Amino acid sequence: MAEALDPTAWGATPYDALLLLSFGGPEGPEDVVPFLENVTRGRGIPRERLKEVGQHYFLFGGVSPINGQNRELLEALRTDFAGHGLDLPVYWGNRNWAPYLTDTLREMVKDGRRRIAVLCTSAYASYSGCRQYRENLADALAALEAEGLQVPVVDKLRHYFNHPGFVEPMIDGVLRSLAELPEDVRVGAHLAFTTHSIPVSAADTSGAPEAHGDGGAYVAEHLDVAALIHAAVRERTGVDHAWRLVYQSRSGAPHIPWLEPDICDHLEAEHAAGVPAVVMVPIGFVSDHMEVLYDLDTEATAKAAELGLPVRRSPTVGSDPRFAAAVRELVLERAAVERGEQPARCVLGSLGASHDVCPVGCCPARAPRPAAAGS
Repeated sequence: MAEALDPTAWGATPYDALLLLSFGGPEGPEDVVPFLENVTRGRGIPRERLKEVGQHYFLFGGVSPINGQNRELLEALRTDFAGHGLDLPVYWGNRNWAPYLTDTLREMVKDGRRRIAVLCTSAYASYSGCRQYRENLADALAALEAEGLQVPVVDKLRHYFNHPGFVEPMIDGVLRSLAELPEDVRVGAHLAFTTHSIPVSAADTSGAPEAHGDGGAYVAEHLDVAALIHAAVRERTGVDHAWRLVYQSRSGAPHIPWLEPDICDHLEAEHAAGVPAVVMVPIGFVSDHMEVLYDLDTEATAKAAELGLPVRRSPTVGSDPRFAAAVRELVLERAAVERGEQPARCVLGSLGASHDVCPVGCCPARAPRPAAAGS
């Protein structure tokens, strides 16, 4: 049996590679249903139903933008690392489509990578946004071990939802979106901060056990980011825009409670209340992938047009150089933790707070699985 390396022997340079770990998406019409089969594996969803769900992708030629956006982020990371003297190769693997996580880890091992830091393209605590990625890593490492390969040490970097390099680009995006609105509705514009809806039970059990209930860490972290952006916009414009955290992209059985209100319902309510305009701010997403393009740019924007409500959608972080710099800082921060130069922390709060190690019980698993790789 292959053995994992001893992290106490790492010395001054704990990591020899960074892995960008993402969700994945189809890159052509023929990929759509197989991709959705990967996403829903084990749930018994008929193929015909998946074809119906896939219509969102077919509207865009069967291509999700997420893979292209990840390629742009890869280049931004490599450029930033090289520009700051960080000699750390960057690889990319996905949960649900090529390049698959296990294949990428196998490539990394064969390239001699033994100490791997992992950045997930999900900034918040939740089962699907955090723990499931850790389970995916554990499963991939188990597959490598079964092949007789040496199992690398893998550490998932902390949540970065309130890191300045993640928040500042979104602040700038909101300011640009407000400036694009007609002048007569700009001051009264409402800010609708959007994120992926999840079952209420999943939200309530996200984060550390002491934070469970009332949306858990998932809701608290999003509220933290929304408050940071709102405060910055108020400071820079002198206008105190009303705002609310709302949700999108609900799926699953209708009898199961999910986080609400839905963005389209929220637009209707704000219009009925006399709000003159809305800026939709997708804080829950790293890039402008399919759920942003369809649920906001297509569906919600159509609802606003039906209401006669002026709307703008601010951009996600994507490959902004400030986000790439933030990733570099996260790698160096975790390296300092592994060298014993600073303690591992798990703190929710102000801009730049650390969430280095997930505590026991954070975002509990749906079913018994191997211990998650890294924390």
